[in-house]
Amino acid sequence: MGSVCFIVDAMVTGEMLPRHLKSIRESGVADHLLPILVTATHAQERLSAIEQRYHTHSLITPVRPLGARLNKAASASQAEWLIIALQKKPLPSDLWGALYPQLNTYSLDALIIGFTQPSLPERILRRLLVSALIFPPYIAVRRAWLERLGGFDPELDDSRAIDDFLQRLHAFPTRLKSYSGHLLSQAEEPATRTLPNAPDTICTPRP
Repeated sequence: MGSVCFIVDAMVTGEMLPRHLKSIRESGVADHLLPILVTATHAQERLSAIEQRYHTHSLITPVRPLGARLNKAASASQAEWLIIALQKKPLPSDLWGALYPQLNTYSLDALIIGFTQPSLPERILRRLLVSALIFPPYIAVRRAWLERLGGFDPELDDSRAIDDFLQRLHAFPTRLKSYSGHLLSQAEEPATRTLPNAPDTICTPRP
């Protein structure tokens, strides 16, 4: 598979952080092949214990918004693919083992991880609730594409930073698909706030 680095923010995942790390480490791939960067705003005693237990590396950026923390982690890694946690919900370890082979391709820029294609009623509800923010558990994005998008907005924090990035991901001609377990498919806007004039597919060709 292409080189992979996980970025998991301690503020985003909260008390579920250890479950995220446990899931990643139980994926069946040797630990040294899967670097994990844990971002946080301040050093914590639990982060030291987590580093030792799950072989992670903490990046402490005091008083920095989430966008800046994620950008710092992305710049600290040289991996081809960055897999970034976007909410508290962890994913089962067997999903990761099935996902890695999907990253051996140059036909994708990003993968939305953790959602199947929404049903018709769900899609209608999302169009009605324009203000609702629906984030996937994770996103995998090719480093080169993240840089082309300009990374995360370093001035934005929490859900605003994630929402802004996902909207730009959809606004650009991103080769984007959704992934859930062994299912790899095109899906209609599973990750972002639905816009009134949004296209019906999230996978658009490059010009």
